[in-house]
Amino acid sequence: MQNVSRRAGRVVALAMAVAVVPAAWAQGASCEKPVYLTFDTGHMGIAPLVADVLKRQNVRVTFFAAAERTQTDGDSLDNHWAPWWKARAAEGNEFASHTYDHVYGRADLKGTTPSFRVKPSAGALTGREFTWTAAEYCANISKSSERLALITGKKPLPLYRAPGGKTSPKLLAAAKSCGFEHVDWAPAGFLGDELPSEKFSNEKLLTQALDTIRPGDILLAHLGIWSRKDPWAPANLEPLIVDLKAKGFCFETLRQHPDYRAWIASHP
Repeated sequence: MQNVSRRAGRVVALAMAVAVVPAAWAQGASCEKPVYLTFDTGHMGIAPLVADVLKRQNVRVTFFAAAERTQTDGDSLDNHWAPWWKARAAEGNEFASHTYDHVYGRADLKGTTPSFRVKPSAGALTGREFTWTAAEYCANISKSSERLALITGKKPLPLYRAPGGKTSPKLLAAAKSCGFEHVDWAPAGFLGDELPSEKFSNEKLLTQALDTIRPGDILLAHLGIWSRKDPWAPANLEPLIVDLKAKGFCFETLRQHPDYRAWIASHP
């Protein structure tokens, strides 16, 4: 009963916080302590709830999308989810590639031309290792970006995130040669939704994030993690946003990030 009471009190506090969000936090206002909230795809089971929180809090984010297996017996970029993505575009969110088949880089291979060992974890090739050229790797990044453009009607940013952050200088150079700059996340920005909830409770992860996030950090969460029994989002999402706002932080998309603004402008 105590847990229920604490949760109920938290909901009331959140509702009050939403009602008094200062105008300075609105989209487009001056942002002196920015953070950049990003979401990678996943099973999409919590995607509608995440969208509700972002709309309620007037926060814009950057989504990195791959065609990952979903709880709706399809993938996160299929026609079932197309209206959801289109609605997020209408709200002013940004999009970027997470590779189409959620492809993990495994190793650079020796040779006169760049090639790599890779392992997709989504789609028909799930779990198999392949040798890909730079052009094949680029094609998989581009495929996600092109699909996002088709279903949202909005051109994605010329950015991508490698699954698991698994990269190498050669892999990054290959992606950059075809117009994609890689985006990692800040150490404090790892919000922990991939960790086992038995060892890393939502309360522990929220406290850690609020204690360590600093201005300029890129934050990472997902739209559904199969292995976590007590989902991080949306349970922690609204408290995190509200409490960061109370500390004077504001939220921007990666279009505004100083490390990527010039790259984005040069790749319209």
